[in-house]
Amino acid sequence: MAAVRCGGHRSAWSATEAAARYEIVLVRSGRFRLRRAGREAVVDPTRGYVQAPGDEASFAHPAGGDVCTAISLSTGFWRAVTDDARPATRPAVPVDGRLDLAHRRLLRSTSDVAFAMAEELVGLLTEVLRRAADAGTVRPHRPARGPGLADQAREAILADHPDATGLVTLARLLGVSPSHLSRVFHRETGLTLTRYRNRVRAGRALDRIEQGAHNLAEVAADLGFADQAHLARTVKTEFGRTSTEIRRLLGAVR
Repeated sequence: MAAVRCGGHRSAWSATEAAARYEIVLVRSGRFRLRRAGREAVVDPTRGYVQAPGDEASFAHPAGGDVCTAISLSTGFWRAVTDDARPATRPAVPVDGRLDLAHRRLLRSTSDVAFAMAEELVGLLTEVLRRAADAGTVRPHRPARGPGLADQAREAILADHPDATGLVTLARLLGVSPSHLSRVFHRETGLTLTRYRNRVRAGRALDRIEQGAHNLAEVAADLGFADQAHLARTVKTEFGRTSTEIRRLLGAVR
């Protein structure tokens, strides 16, 4: 397991790279674009990907740097956990709050590699593969093209664009009607725009909690929640845990 840091602003696509091993890649911060299996995707803390030896991909970093967790798996371990299943060729795998929390717990389990880390890793791998298989049935294959409407909306929200704070203004920014944007976003991601925005904000709240923040009213105000109660409800919905439980989970597994 390694932290992969990519710095700088590189909007052009990289040369195609072939994977040398089985690998799960989850984003800790930032975002980038991935072109794989004839499809493009924005990869951020709400999207990861899985690759097998020989899988080819290219990358672009139009939004600057990012930090990812790359989990490399031996062929023997992969086969033991997956019965030698091959990862779906979908470019990205949805990462909801529960999977995000599992990722963070894995990062804190490295002091007990044989049991704690292995247990967290097996659980994480199983869940990622299940989501990859589910995602593979959502949409048919299409030729590679520029970022679609849903990805444009996601990038605006992730970048905190001033027009991304409401459906009407976001739709105006993207040159479509609010109803069309809402419909396409749900079809392409499986989430409503409201749920996606809350997922992003809840992830940022989790960052603050993990860094030791205790004043949740201040965190709520900084992240644009109506109040602390709104933040608390959103965190519980996205992660299945209260902020107190999350603080204890992330502080106890070391």
